[in-house]
Amino acid sequence: MISKQLILARRPTGNISEDTFELVDAPLKDLGKEEVLVEVDYISIDPAMRGWINEGKSYIAPVQIGEVMRAWGVGRVIESTSEEVSVDDYIVGFTGVQNYAVLSAKGLQKVDPHLAPLERYLGVLGVPGMTAYFGLLDTGAPKQGDTVVVSGAAGAVGSVVGQIAKIKQCRVVGIAGGKEKCNYLVEELGFDSAIDYKNSDVRKELKKTCPNGVDIYFDNVGGDILDVVLGQIALNARIVICGAISQYNNTTPVKGPSNYLSLLVNRARMEGIVVTDNAARYGEAAADMVEWIDQGRLLVREHIVQGLETFPTTLQMLFNGENFGKLVIKVTEN
Repeated sequence: MISKQLILARRPTGNISEDTFELVDAPLKDLGKEEVLVEVDYISIDPAMRGWINEGKSYIAPVQIGEVMRAWGVGRVIESTSEEVSVDDYIVGFTGVQNYAVLSAKGLQKVDPHLAPLERYLGVLGVPGMTAYFGLLDTGAPKQGDTVVVSGAAGAVGSVVGQIAKIKQCRVVGIAGGKEKCNYLVEELGFDSAIDYKNSDVRKELKKTCPNGVDIYFDNVGGDILDVVLGQIALNARIVICGAISQYNNTTPVKGPSNYLSLLVNRARMEGIVVTDNAARYGEAAADMVEWIDQGRLLVREHIVQGLETFPTTLQMLFNGENFGKLVIKVTEN
């Protein structure tokens, strides 16, 4: 069987481009013991992908030149040598950017397409949702009445963070780019306020919307906005470092927080999170979020783009702020 695969052709400097990747046809190997052949339906597009194609030490090994681009995906099993995963099961796992994948059955998670649309298992019921849930509730430790600020608030993680914070009876201020996204946060998702970082003075707006300071800052963007929020934190604030999308395409060193002494003055805590640290508790989070969705307290939105060949431009959408909600590629045509 032939698989269409998107491989890493060269490591980019700055923004990715069309020649960063190459779409190839490649024969798939025969199944070994405890392996499955998966027809991939959807591929998750995540900011972390930009870091995965850089060379250097991180929490996960970089994708090598000539390798299939790493990606979470969801699809149907069409062959299996596993006793645990059967033909016609649907699974989530690291499928890579390809339409067919031979995978080890170990570590794959079975999902039910009758309980939720497949693409949702890459969003609120997948890694972004788990990141939001554990990052806010465990690391941020919200208390009723806290003021929570979320950057990248209209994205897959930020939109869920803000809604969970509202469920926990916090005041929520989202930072996003453009009037349309800010209206979406307030009018549809129930945020208390939204700050348009593209068309307003974030520092002034933050002082106005958070007069008593920021108790929890969930950071998805890093850079200048992180510094601005650090200047407005309250006593014993918690800063959750989830990502720094503003820095991923830099050709110069990553800009760290120059305002970090605010952590000292306010006896605050800044902590990074990696979602896989909570893998054993994914079921707990999914159960809560399914209940909130059923109750209408958690709204979800997927931004779907058709076709493997769109991967380079679709990935760049994240860094241009073009997506609403969880960005995925639909691989299958049916």
